[in-house]
Amino acid sequence: MTLSAVVTVHNEEARVADCLAALTFTDEIVVVLDRCTDGTRAIAQRFTDRLIEGAWQLEGARRNTGIEAARGDWILEVDADERVSPALAAEIRDTTARSTFDWHEIPVDNYIGTRLVRHGWGASFGRSAYPGLFRKPAKRWGMDRVHPKLAFNGRKGPRLVNPLAHYVDRDISDMLRRLDRYTSLRAQDLRASGNIGSFAGNLRRIFSRFFKCYVSRKGYKEGGYGFLIALCAGLYPILSYLKARHEAE
Repeated sequence: MTLSAVVTVHNEEARVADCLAALTFTDEIVVVLDRCTDGTRAIAQRFTDRLIEGAWQLEGARRNTGIEAARGDWILEVDADERVSPALAAEIRDTTARSTFDWHEIPVDNYIGTRLVRHGWGASFGRSAYPGLFRKPAKRWGMDRVHPKLAFNGRKGPRLVNPLAHYVDRDISDMLRRLDRYTSLRAQDLRASGNIGSFAGNLRRIFSRFFKCYVSRKGYKEGGYGFLIALCAGLYPILSYLKARHEAE
């Protein structure tokens, strides 16, 4: 079984080299360059000649382009701020050689700066695992700008054991900038759908999502970081709604 790594990037010259260097265990690396204006392309050329350049408004379309271009029997999706350890690489290779399933989730260790934050992620503001390893026909992204829905074919296999390292935010300011960026994109998706929801409904979600992240997913174990994650997760729907209603395209 052959294995393709697919990486989609936008101006990631500071991080893409470390990401790609950790993917040399695969049979090919496909890099999707979305409107890159920095040195990302030149860096990516050091690791692969499978480069796809373009401009995509929708995250789902960009990611599907990379999947469609991959030639492997199995695909590993990784972002520029993520790192595959040698232990995870070995487990991925073993899984693709032996698995009778069609897709597997990979656990994620999320870092804010150098701090490993294990608890509290979710509700559209982080992930503790993701369906990143799959046979080529088994996964497709929906047509959204941010957090596209996923469609799967075939059977889900056991979650892998070794985690992917995800350097999700550099610091708290970076986390807040991400919240601003995500809610702006979500607002565009809401306007495009023709149904932005209601103020009351999104107001209630502040509390339900905060509780889910801070209590149910044990964000309280992470101190201030866990509180911030839960707060951002709770604010995500109401900020998206307010931007969709009150801001112009």
